[in-house]
Amino acid sequence: MRQLDLVVVVVYLVAIAVIGLRLAGRQRTSKDYFVGEGHMPWWTVSFSVVATETSVLTVISVPGGAYSGQGFGNVELALGYVVGRVVVATVLIPLYKRGGFVSAYQYLGSRFGLKLQGLASVTFVFTRLLAEGVRLFASAIPIKLLLDEFGVHASFRTIIVVLTVITVVYTYLGGIKAVIWTDAIQMTLYLGGAVLALAVLSSHVGGAGFADALHAGRFRLFDTDFGLAHILTSPFALPTAIIGGAIFAMASHGSDQLIVQRILATRTLRDGQKAMIASGVFVTLQFAAFSLVGALLWSYDQGRSFTDLGLASSDNLYPDFILHGLPVVISGLMVAGILGAAMGSLSSALNSMSNSTVADIIHSFFRTAPSEETLLKLARVMTLVWAVLMAVFACAFSTSTGNVYLTGLTIAGYTYGALLGAFLLGRLVRRAGETDSIVAFLVTVGVMTYVVREVKIDVTTAGTTVPTSIAAQWLVPLGVVITLAVGGVLSLFHRAPDLQHGTADDDEPDAGTGRLTTAAGRE
Repeated sequence: MRQLDLVVVVVYLVAIAVIGLRLAGRQRTSKDYFVGEGHMPWWTVSFSVVATETSVLTVISVPGGAYSGQGFGNVELALGYVVGRVVVATVLIPLYKRGGFVSAYQYLGSRFGLKLQGLASVTFVFTRLLAEGVRLFASAIPIKLLLDEFGVHASFRTIIVVLTVITVVYTYLGGIKAVIWTDAIQMTLYLGGAVLALAVLSSHVGGAGFADALHAGRFRLFDTDFGLAHILTSPFALPTAIIGGAIFAMASHGSDQLIVQRILATRTLRDGQKAMIASGVFVTLQFAAFSLVGALLWSYDQGRSFTDLGLASSDNLYPDFILHGLPVVISGLMVAGILGAAMGSLSSALNSMSNSTVADIIHSFFRTAPSEETLLKLARVMTLVWAVLMAVFACAFSTSTGNVYLTGLTIAGYTYGALLGAFLLGRLVRRAGETDSIVAFLVTVGVMTYVVREVKIDVTTAGTTVPTSIAAQWLVPLGVVITLAVGGVLSLFHRAPDLQHGTADDDEPDAGTGRLTTAAGRE
């Protein structure tokens, strides 16, 4: 009977590609391919933002973290994310929408010049390769468990390649419209799966199970340990989650093309702002749902560790329950939901990386604006190129262990501070010029690489002192401070540049409108 689960998964994979292509229609211009001509409804864009950032990292790691003692720390973290999104909606989205951009980094090109625009884009795409490589590997975990149930012992690499091929079909042909509509469907599926899991777990553990989890600290929301070492190293310490989380969200949702591209697909500035803020509310609810799954799983498994259960890590707890604790067909739907999360983040990454490559990097080599036909061909070619590279990087993570969600956050720490810092440098330091911004950007990436890899803080737990890395949320504000400091100091050694022409930094409602109407539409 378990073969029915496999049938459900296969039907889902075929259906989502067909539905995505039918809803997307045919793309005739690069702007349609990248931002849907700015005509997408705000609520679908909001769902797409949520699906893009959620991925398998959230679906399997958040329940595993709540099970292992993090409690509802991810909900606490999401509250900081909401604050950061409000700031992005207020400060940065108006720049992008009024500038008529299809890439976040076109603002940097308008403010500082094409060199920084290209540098930021290159940084983005390579950071995405690493972060999405972790995500894509994570998606192979539950699929491998399912195949093992049938005696099909496929390797992680085989699963990664197959998943990438299926996803690239509708991403290549349908562009951002296919990505956004399928994201909305996939979000509904995996969130519905979490609700189903909660219903089944609640019926198993009853009120006593809720009480046991509560007394064991599995429902703890706020981490109120204010020791300095704890604040600097724990992702869930209260100041880290709220303050660090807010600044981290400003970077991930205000300077990362992966998210900004979706906001640029909305009809109006107000719609973009609604989509951004609403996505924070939805993510908070998602974290609460998946954390509750983890807490109830702890009661369901009677508090046994993942090693006692014969599992490799806490990331395997939720997939294992899906395969062994749910009825046939329902478990297939749940695995399809996890696939949906994986495909949603992967398709979003491929489209945004193609967008940034064409709009920010390749276009800088053209002396005249290429035709729309040329740009559209380039967009699709780059989608295929990044799909191949993404699969290669994912395979490189196939021996990774530990919590992949926190691994993804740490990878972002290398560059997010420099990216957000560059945007803030353009807004806050009027004297800063192109050379200042480039030097500040490179210095920040170099310093943050050293901090992430080498800087450790001694943390004592249960009498044992362990060197611990700085929490990922603090990496972004540290990077921002370095960028602003270096860029600000350098700006004092020359005359202030003329910012009256060629920038999208003006406060007028129509500032920049018409200067960048397509991926290469500079006038």
